[in-house]
Amino acid sequence: MANSMTAFARAERHGDHGDLVWEVRSVNHRYLEVLPRLPEELRALEPRVREQAGRRLRRGKLDCALRFQPASDAPEALRVNLRLVEQLIDAADRIAARTGRDDRPATADLLRWPGVIEAAGQDMDRVQSEAAALLDTALAGLVEMRRREGGKLAVMILERCRQMQALVAEVRTMMPAIQQRGRERVLARLAVLNADLDPDRLEQALVQLVQKMDVDEEQDRLDAHLDEVCRVLELDEPIGRRLDFLMQELNREANTIASKSADAELTAITVRMKVLIEQMREQVQNIE
Repeated sequence: MANSMTAFARAERHGDHGDLVWEVRSVNHRYLEVLPRLPEELRALEPRVREQAGRRLRRGKLDCALRFQPASDAPEALRVNLRLVEQLIDAADRIAARTGRDDRPATADLLRWPGVIEAAGQDMDRVQSEAAALLDTALAGLVEMRRREGGKLAVMILERCRQMQALVAEVRTMMPAIQQRGRERVLARLAVLNADLDPDRLEQALVQLVQKMDVDEEQDRLDAHLDEVCRVLELDEPIGRRLDFLMQELNREANTIASKSADAELTAITVRMKVLIEQMREQVQNIE
């Protein structure tokens, strides 16, 4: 079943420790890229966020944003790790002595350093556990939305596959008449030139002309690729790259038919084919 790579989900939980809110959104990408955005006091969750996302998703750029608002009645919501601050200042002094530059870090820079600001009066292990559990809820919602959106994309692609199959069938039906018109055009030109050609050589030239116009193999491959697209869309696994390859193959066959075309009607049909293939390709870019 096709899954879209574009989706959004939100999950929140209100507890004694405060409020936790996850917002996760994904867009199309060649592989899975997880971008956690976490409060400083919960930065230790980052490896866990990547692991949880990797268990559920295979492709897509995933933005995971967590907001944490400690409970208002929590004693001293934040505290400063003064020991770490002193270590940072001492390190800056040593660097200044070596370089001869007095450029101590500003207070705001120190406060942004990981671990300087700590939550106090909170069981942060418990908060992390609840945040991880809540992330699972948000990811489940994201996966479900990707599934629904993927189903819509699959319907659109299948409809265009059916239109392509109808065009291939139309080409099969009209090819005998196209080849006959090609023979007649050659004979008409020879008649105008009043050329006296050997009948055997003329027939050989006409056979070669028909062979050059023959697109049976291309039509067979188009049918096979279209059947494969329909089959792949039913698979319960990541299918985006496989579909992308099939779109390239469909486009290759349509271009070959167009290059062999010496008939305006056939050329018009190949243009319609390529439009449908491009529409499918755009949808495929968003499938996991």
